[in-house]
Amino acid sequence: MSCSAHLTLPSPEATANLARRLGTLLSAGDVILLDGPIGAGKTHFARALIQSRLAVPEDVPSPTFTLVQTYEAADGTEIWHADLYRLTDPAELFELGLDAAFDNAICLIEWPDRLGPEAPPDALRLTLAQGPQETSRLLKITGSDRWAAHLVGLGEADA
Repeated sequence: MSCSAHLTLPSPEATANLARRLGTLLSAGDVILLDGPIGAGKTHFARALIQSRLAVPEDVPSPTFTLVQTYEAADGTEIWHADLYRLTDPAELFELGLDAAFDNAICLIEWPDRLGPEAPPDALRLTLAQGPQETSRLLKITGSDRWAAHLVGLGEADA
């Protein structure tokens, strides 16, 4: 079984607001897969979500070159932000420690196609695309039934 939602986010701020609302629902072991082409807003979404969970504001850079950035949320939960664009083999995720993080941290994964068969089956997948206006985004959300209750009303303020 699965659940899904489709939203049009009219602005970067609407995208960030949705990320912040989703961030309040996450706990250790939750994995968010961020799909979409370059420039779709994956890092913008992840940055807003991460910053909303931090006790003290800090810079949240793109992990494009480091592959993984980690943060500690205000409640002590570890947050992993990974950009797998440069990964050439799914086996490399074990070298990064992502396999353990999937169980023990909140994980935000950009370019999740690089995970291959190692993608967590219970992850929530967010697919971002260019919207009808230059700054708008289309968002498709899909996940297992366990995500259904979290998705109810999630995007109402931004639709």
